[in-house]
Amino acid sequence: MKFIKSFLMILFIGSVLHAQENLEYQKPVKEILDLVDVPLAPSIRIDEKGEQLIFLYRDGYKTITELSEKEMRLAGLRINPKTNISSRANYFNNIKLKRIDGEPIQVNGLPKNLRLSNLSWSPDQTKVAFTHTTLNGVELWLVDIKTNKATKLTDATLNANMGSPFRWFKDNSALLVKFLSKNKKALINVDEAIPTGPTISVSEGTKAQNRTYQDLLKNPNDEYNFEQLATSEIFKVNLDGTKTSWSTTGMIRNFSFSPDGNYVMVTQIEKPFSYLVPFNRFPQKTTIYKSSGEPFKVVNEVPIDEVRPKGFMAIRIGKRSMSWRADKPATLVWAEALDKGDPEIKVAFRDEVFEQDAPFEGKPKSILKTINRYAGIQWSNNKNIAFAYDYWWNTRNTKTYVFDPNKPSVKPEIIHDRNYQDRYNDPGNFVTSINEFDRSVIDITKGNVYLMGDGFSKEGQFPFIDKLNLKNNTSERVYKSTYTNKVESINGAINLSKGEFLVRVESPSEYPNYYIRNINGKDNLKQITNFANPFAALEGVHKEVIKYKREDGLELSGTLYLPIGYDKTKKEKLPMILWAYPEEFKDKKSASQSTSNPNEFTYPWWGSMVYWVTRGYVVLDDASFPIVGEGDEEPNDSFRKQLVANAKAAIDAVDNLGLIDRNRVAVGGHSYGAFMTANLLSHSNLFAAGIARSGAYNRTLTPFGFQSEERSYWEAPEVYYTMSPFMHADKMKTPLLLIHGKADNNSGTYPLQSERYFNALKGLGATARLIMLPKESHGYRAKESILHLLWEQDQWLEKYVKNKKKPISEGTN
Repeated sequence: MKFIKSFLMILFIGSVLHAQENLEYQKPVKEILDLVDVPLAPSIRIDEKGEQLIFLYRDGYKTITELSEKEMRLAGLRINPKTNISSRANYFNNIKLKRIDGEPIQVNGLPKNLRLSNLSWSPDQTKVAFTHTTLNGVELWLVDIKTNKATKLTDATLNANMGSPFRWFKDNSALLVKFLSKNKKALINVDEAIPTGPTISVSEGTKAQNRTYQDLLKNPNDEYNFEQLATSEIFKVNLDGTKTSWSTTGMIRNFSFSPDGNYVMVTQIEKPFSYLVPFNRFPQKTTIYKSSGEPFKVVNEVPIDEVRPKGFMAIRIGKRSMSWRADKPATLVWAEALDKGDPEIKVAFRDEVFEQDAPFEGKPKSILKTINRYAGIQWSNNKNIAFAYDYWWNTRNTKTYVFDPNKPSVKPEIIHDRNYQDRYNDPGNFVTSINEFDRSVIDITKGNVYLMGDGFSKEGQFPFIDKLNLKNNTSERVYKSTYTNKVESINGAINLSKGEFLVRVESPSEYPNYYIRNINGKDNLKQITNFANPFAALEGVHKEVIKYKREDGLELSGTLYLPIGYDKTKKEKLPMILWAYPEEFKDKKSASQSTSNPNEFTYPWWGSMVYWVTRGYVVLDDASFPIVGEGDEEPNDSFRKQLVANAKAAIDAVDNLGLIDRNRVAVGGHSYGAFMTANLLSHSNLFAAGIARSGAYNRTLTPFGFQSEERSYWEAPEVYYTMSPFMHADKMKTPLLLIHGKADNNSGTYPLQSERYFNALKGLGATARLIMLPKESHGYRAKESILHLLWEQDQWLEKYVKNKKKPISEGTN
């Protein structure tokens, strides 16, 4: 007996020793690799006249070396303490300029190894400013459009830790810029610091039901480091590079000029800090300064925002969403809750909107009350007409109000009152123009406004432009895209009076390019970019949107890809990959709508499964996975049942086309799609294998709500238990590939979720593999990581799907 125990112990130790693989980064097979490392077409910026284009070039991926740079995770921010900008910032590496009728011209004088971000036109659009991140900090640069020359304005001492660090003065002569404080002290290395005492948090009986935020402050050393990194001093920087001190030093969160340029609104973070919520819920003070830098008036002070009522529509009390009115010289606008921020309190109006003109004295004027929670205002080129929005998550309702801000006693007119998930009846977005204050406002012409819509419908997608008469609220369609083999996206108006709009046109094999369309002329389309297709290898891929029904009659859809050269008449049975992401709805009508378009360009990004059409797989991408709960029933009350019904309907639909071997079907998803995948493998026998990336699997670790579930664990324990794959790990009989970034900062999807779930699966004898990607967050960035990810997925699919021989039976358990 003693021998047997010793032998078993040796076997156990041996299994543990061989449980880890010290594997270097791998690369996928050539068919996939050739589609990954391709040059990207530039992003574009266009001036308001539609005359000048800026082309911004970038690499598709970062390197693992870049992701390995020093990073501090403080109060919801991720900061590179050496450069003082977000450690996860995206950069462009080149700029070219192009007149509409010309060729792209290289900008001269750019720094070597350019890392460009925060690009901003000057008010007169003759120049653009941007930041360049060096190895040691952030510099401010300027490009003169006329001379095509770049010039450095400052040393690498900008503070970009909380967003763009500069704003243009209205007269185009200078910029207001955040610099690191000259009194900044050395940071504490938290890993090496000797504790001076314990970290203590206190609950004194007030409910603080916050989501599971990540990267929060944890101790006094974190507080110290955050203060050093958040503290800025604002200077005025002239276009010749000279600078003068503008204001006192503080933890400046954001700042903005009034439309007339005479005032600046500055919001500073105050103490005490919180260990429960991120920096945007710390105490803050908003002060109005004169453009000269002289403090003028404190207009808002907000205490620490740790405690709110329960529910997604809960909000803090007091002034919020403070901004400048875009159609007046210097008028502040904000909202205040009329229900104490508590969605459980029944009131006729949830929010009230106020305004106050400079010099910001006296009683503010009420200009509007909203039935749902206030969601913003768009001003217009008519000071007597404005458009406001509200929404209510629980009912998915949104309203659009037209009102006269100068006559608050006149009842506003509700021109749109709709379910915001109803895409087929989405009226679109208002067409805007630039006013005398260089602000974007809704363009009202002869009592009409124009709206641009995506144009989703049961028959397909046909983007449109509507003219809405504000007097009688009647709408006329003045343009509708007629493409049936391409997709046209309407980006905005270049010149509304002439009918000129910037549009983008693409097809499955035609790379997206930009055009100017004149809606007043027939077939009047002028091409302004000519980007080549870098993914020519996918041009022969068959792509279509298939529609099918769930067993309860709910209409579903998905985008179906077939390998190049596949002969549909022979109906060879191929393996399939089903990729999806669940979405919650409160009505079946909205849940059944399809927003997939087979005419979109086939773009294989890092997380795509389209790569595998080159490996002989059928791919059903973006498959509909609605979770519906109508009336008093919440969607998650029947989450598992609906998941399985969605999956079975998708497999049945493709199988009925005679294309697949239903015994060789894989399922996968990212984030909530990973959660979906683990549930499907635990509660059905529909799949041969699964791929779950960056998911959460134990909902008791997110006890105050997750995704679209606002009930707490203590209110709906059965829902949390039933939906958690971790709780049902003993039912897992299907091979599962788990992938997670070690630095995931998404709320709820801690790396611990995958680690503990894998431990449970391994302990129960399931077939599973856990890949933890160093330095990666919720989405993956480093080229090394992405190539390895593709290799892992390919190896898994080849072993457990394509070459699977043992059949599996349908059903649920």
